[in-house]
Amino acid sequence: MDNRNVVIFDGVCNFCNGAVNFIIKRDPTGIFAFTPMQSDLARELMIKHKIHNVGIDTFLLIKNDQCFVFSSAALEIAKDLTGFWYIFRIFKFVPSIIRDFFYKVFARNRYVLFGKKETCMVPTKEIRSRFVGI
Repeated sequence: MDNRNVVIFDGVCNFCNGAVNFIIKRDPTGIFAFTPMQSDLARELMIKHKIHNVGIDTFLLIKNDQCFVFSSAALEIAKDLTGFWYIFRIFKFVPSIIRDFFYKVFARNRYVLFGKKETCMVPTKEIRSRFVGI
């Protein structure tokens, strides 16, 4: 695998797929790569980083051989995007137990709010190189 930061996301979640597209648009240098949580690579990375029982209610970020989960993953990603998204890092001052509570409430309801697909997203030819392990 290359040296890009890997975002592990729920491949059937419409919101998660939208988040991946959001990141891609704001990551012109391609520092992020993506793999669906349903992939073998995602399972291997989760085992390597001892990530158990997070379910598919979150996305994960593997960066510099460190794994970020829940709101910490989102804030760490935001810091590296173009534009003013780095400003959201101010929420790092909010204790993670509080941030993660709201994150998990949203995540549990994302299918109801945004729907889901029957199968994982198939990347277009233009963005195929941004996906690993599929």
